[in-house]
This record gives sequence, C-alpha cells and structure tokens, in this order.
Amino acid sequence: MRIGIVVDSACDLPADFIREHNIVLLPITVRIGEAVLADHREEDATLNFLHTHVAERGAEAETIPYSVNQIRDLFLDHLVIDYDHVFCMTITKTRSPIHDNALQASFAILNEYRPIRQAAGHNSPFALRVIDTQNLFAAQAVTAVEAVRLRDEGASVAQMREQLEKLAGNVHGYMITRDLYYIRARGRHKGDRSVSLFSAALGSALDIKPVLHGYRGETAPVAKIKGFDNAVQQLFDFASRRVVHGLLTPVVCISYGGPLDELRALPGYAGLRDTCGAKGVQLLESVMSLTGMVNVGKGAVTIGFADEPHEFDA
Repeated sequence: MRIGIVVDSACDLPADFIREHNIVLLPITVRIGEAVLADHREEDATLNFLHTHVAERGAEAETIPYSVNQIRDLFLDHLVIDYDHVFCMTITKTRSPIHDNALQASFAILNEYRPIRQAAGHNSPFALRVIDTQNLFAAQAVTAVEAVRLRDEGASVAQMREQLEKLAGNVHGYMITRDLYYIRARGRHKGDRSVSLFSAALGSALDIKPVLHGYRGETAPVAKIKGFDNAVQQLFDFASRRVVHGLLTPVVCISYGGPLDELRALPGYAGLRDTCGAKGVQLLESVMSLTGMVNVGKGAVTIGFADEPHEFDA
C-alpha cells in the first residue's frame, strides 16, 4: 500500500522535512497589490516576500487557496497514479475554505480515477481521506508529523485514519503576535471586527500581548501578558512543563514570522529545546508560512503539540 500525505502550505513544517518525507503541498497564493507569490514553503522566498511586501502592506493581502478544480487536477494528474491511498490534512475549516474544497474535489476524484490508474498499470482501487486538523500553522503540522510516523512504522490505512482523526481533536496551538494594530487592520480587511480599535490601542499602549489558544477549530485568548519577550518566555516555559508532563505524540512544532535565528534567540527557547531533547521529543522549527504571516503579522510565534485537555498557566 503506497500511502501519500498531502497538506496545504499554511502547515508550518520545515522544508527539508517536507522533502525528506515526500509530503505533497496544496500551495496557497498570496497577492499584495501587483506582487504575487504561490507559497511552496521555500523559506528564502518567503522571507524575501516578507521584507519587501508583507511588512508594509501585508494587512491588505489576498490569500487564494487551491480551488476544487486545482485539487482535482493535482490528484488525477499525479496522486492517483503515485499512491493507493492519500491522507489530505487541511487547516481548520473554520478559518479557510481549503477543507471544503478538498472534500468537494474528492467526490470527482473518486468518480474519475479508474481509467487513469488502469492506463498507468494499476488495477487496484484508489482511496483518499480529507481530515480537518482543526488547527492552524505550527499546530496543524502536528497531525502531519504523526501521519509520517505512522506510515513509516507500517500502520494500516484504517489505523492511520483512526489515530489521525482522534489526534486532530487533541492538538493545542498557541500563538503570540507582536502588533495588535496589524491584527486589527487585517481583520477589518477581511470583514472581521473582533479586535476593536480601543482594545488594539490599549494593548499596544500598555504593551500587553494576548496568548491565543487554538483547539478543535476555535481560537480564543487565554492570557494577557505584558511584553512580547515576557509573553513568549512564559509560553515556552508552559510548553516545557507540558512536555515533562507527557504529550500524546513525541513532537513539538514551532513557527516564527521571520528568520529562525531570531526565534532561537527568544527567551525561553533554549530551555524548551533542552527539555524536548531530555524527554525524547522532536522539536521541529520552521519559518511561518506566507499565509500565516499576512494574517497574524511579522514576528509572530506559534507552537503546537498534542496533549490532553489543560488550562494555560503562565
């Protein structure tokens, strides 16, 4: 059984991890004015676009996910030949149409694949499963890493499906952004007025940074901490304590809206890295997707891990 793994480019995984494990991307295109870039998770291209366009006009960006027809064509042109079963894991459907596009495309794919596979010499059936990771950015990467682990260990399709769907409901994502004004401007551009001017001004004036928690498709603030560096340190310290307590899968994923050297210099990061190493937990760090950066701003931090229900305590 040849099992394929597909993610969208909002899934914050390192480029070398994607290449090493033959993960297929559904790229999301970002347009800012006349500048257009399809996000293939190439870190240099992402950082160059960040510095030349996102920093100044990112709040006005348009993000364009793969359409139903583009997903259908990708599968029928390549994936139904290269694989026997594909798991397609998307950003939470509460924040993006990618999941619904993939689900709609799956019906056409399953209706049309047979003559294509037969022409390529494959007479066995093809199947795919679209899974809503119920999370964003670094947190959605946790489910993809588990899919790789299960596939490498020889798990059956049924075992993978059960484990991945269960895991998606137990991944916790946390995020801290640097600029509440940016979040407000981005929200207004998209028609989301949940961050008011007053709260943005107050938070910026007092240097208060909310800690956002993504879980089961919902995102909400769970703490407000003074100072970005202080907030990040408390988040990393909290993650270290959860690692010591014991995670559901041995991985922590982190992404940063800028060069990774800046991430590694943040307070608390070295301690989290050492804790993960001591507990045999893989720490995967990546530059945040272009989609992520235009939505939450330059210099934001996201972290994800699978864990039992818990309360954030700084």
